[in-house]
Amino acid sequence: MKNNGSKSISTKKLLPKCPTGIQGLDEITGGGLPRGRPTLVCGGAGCGKTLLGAEFLVRGAAEFGEPGVLMAFEETEKELKANVSSLGFDLEGLVRRKKIVIDYVHIERSEVQESGEYDLEGLFVRLGHAIDSIGAKRVVLDTLEVLFASLPNEAILRSELRRLFRWLKGRGVTAVITAERGRESLTRHGLEEYVSDCVILLDHRVTDQIATRHLRVVKYRGALHGTNEFPFLIGEEGISVLPITSLSLNHKVSAERIATGIPRLDAMLGGRGFFRGSSILLTGTPGTGKTIISCNFAQAAALRGERVLFFSFEESPDQIIRNMQSIGLRLEPLVKRGLLRFHSARPSLYGLEMHLATMFKEIATFKPHVVIIDPITSLMGSGSDSESKGMVTRLIDYLKAGQVTSLFTSLTEGGHALQQSEAAMSSLMDSWLLLQDYEGNGERNRVLYVLKARGMAHSNQIREFLISDHGVDLVDAYIGPSGVLTGSARAAQGALEKAALLTSQQEAARRKRELERKREAIERQISVLRSDYESETMELRRIDEQVGTSALMLTTERTASGILRQADAKEVARTHSRSRNGKKKS
Repeated sequence: MKNNGSKSISTKKLLPKCPTGIQGLDEITGGGLPRGRPTLVCGGAGCGKTLLGAEFLVRGAAEFGEPGVLMAFEETEKELKANVSSLGFDLEGLVRRKKIVIDYVHIERSEVQESGEYDLEGLFVRLGHAIDSIGAKRVVLDTLEVLFASLPNEAILRSELRRLFRWLKGRGVTAVITAERGRESLTRHGLEEYVSDCVILLDHRVTDQIATRHLRVVKYRGALHGTNEFPFLIGEEGISVLPITSLSLNHKVSAERIATGIPRLDAMLGGRGFFRGSSILLTGTPGTGKTIISCNFAQAAALRGERVLFFSFEESPDQIIRNMQSIGLRLEPLVKRGLLRFHSARPSLYGLEMHLATMFKEIATFKPHVVIIDPITSLMGSGSDSESKGMVTRLIDYLKAGQVTSLFTSLTEGGHALQQSEAAMSSLMDSWLLLQDYEGNGERNRVLYVLKARGMAHSNQIREFLISDHGVDLVDAYIGPSGVLTGSARAAQGALEKAALLTSQQEAARRKRELERKREAIERQISVLRSDYESETMELRRIDEQVGTSALMLTTERTASGILRQADAKEVARTHSRSRNGKKKS
C-alpha cells in the first residue's frame, strides 16, 4: 500500500501552464493560465477585459516567443493599436513583424435575424487561417456577447458555445475569451463559466467616490490557485495584480545597524541605530516633529551614499526642502545628486491599490535603500481597516524582501496617542517610536520615547525633543514630584538645581576656609607648644648637666675624703698595734 502510494505521488504530473507575463497574475495562478485550454475573463464595463487579453498576447509574443491572434468583434484593428499603445505596448510593430494577427470581425445583428440561421463554421475557418499563418500559440476572442448577441434560441447558443470551446481545445491554443458579466451569474448566458477550464472575474467598483479594480480566480481546473480577491491596476506598463496571500514570511534579515542622524536617538537604541531592512513606525500628534525626524533619517542615509525614496502625502517636495532649511538640513543637494527622490500625491487622488502600485513602481525603478512614507495614516483613510492593514502588510513585506529599511509616520489625535489603528499597525513594525506633546506652565513641549525595538536593547526613558536652528536634539527630561518637566519648567528646575549646587559649592568653600583657619590656629598652637616643649627640654637638659656636674664634684670630694680617711685609719691601726705589743711585754 505504501509503495503504491509513493509511486502514485512520484508519478503525479503538474498541469502545463502558459505564463501571462502580467505582474502578479502568474503568481496567483501558480505559473499562468492552463496551456492549450480556454480561459474565460468576465466582468463589467471598464474593468479591463480587453486590455488583459491584449497584454496576454503582447507579452507572449515579446517575452515568451509565442505568436498570437486577436479576434475582435467590437473594436477595429486601428482602435486596438491606439488603445494598447497607451500602455507602452508596440502592438503595431508586433503585427508588422508577424508576431500577432489582429482580425476584426463585424457582425450585423439585422443580418443574422434575417437569415434565421447562425453557424460558427465560417468563424472557425477564418480563425484557423489566422492561427496557421503565423503558427499562433495564443488566441484572444473579444467579446462573446457580440458574437452571440443575435441568437434568440438558447439551445443553439449553448450548443455553439460548447462547440467553440471544443474547437479551441482541439487546436491546442491557449485561449482567452472575454465576456460581459450577467446580473445573477458570472456571464450573461450563464454557460461560459461552466465550459471554461479557468474563469477570472474582474470587478470595477466605486467606494466613497474612489474607483478600484479587483481580480478573482473563480475556477481553475487541475491546479491550485489563490482564491481571494486581489486588487489590480492598469498603469503605464500594463496590468499589475497585487497579491496578498502569496506573500510569505521568508525574507532574509541583516545584523547591520544604520544611524538615524540623531546621535541621542541612536544612543537610546543601543548606540547603533536601527537594523537594516527593518520597518519603523513613528507616531505622534500634529506638530511633534515626525517629518523632521524623517528628514534627518533621510539625510543620514543619503550622506552614507544610500538612495532614499520619500513618499509625501501632505507636502510638496519644494515645501519640505524649504522647511528643513530652517533647522539646518540641506536636502536639495542630495536631490540633485540623485540620492534623494520625493514623490508627492494627495491621498484622494486615487484608491489604496493605485497608491500601492505607484509606490511599487517607484521602488522598482529607483531601487532605494531607505523608503519613507509620511504619513501612512493619510492613505489608510482611503479604505477600510482591513484594506489598510492589507496594504501596509504588502508594502512592508515587499520592502523587507529587498532589504529596504522603511520608516512610516503616523498621525494620531490629541489625547489618543495609542489609537486602535496605530496599535494594530504597530504589530507589523519592528520598531515603534512615539512623539507626544506635554502641556504645562502655559507652553507645549515635545517628548520622545521608544515603545518597542525588536532584537535590540533600547532605553525606556523619556527624552525631550528639541528643534532649533542648528537641528534637533534629545535631552534628558526632568522627573519632578508632579511628573515629567519639560521646556521652561525643565529650565527653571535646572536653574534651581544649579543654584542649589552653587550654594552647596559656596558652603563647601566656606567650610573649607573655616577648616583651614582652624588648621592654621591648631598649627600655631602646636608651634607654641613645640616652642615651650623645646624650652622646657633645654631647661631640663641644663638641669641635668648641673646635676651631673654636682654629682661629679661630690664624687670627687668623697674620693678625696675617703683617701684621707684611709690615711687616718692606717695611723690608728699602727697606734693600736703598738699598744697591744706593750701590754704583752709587761
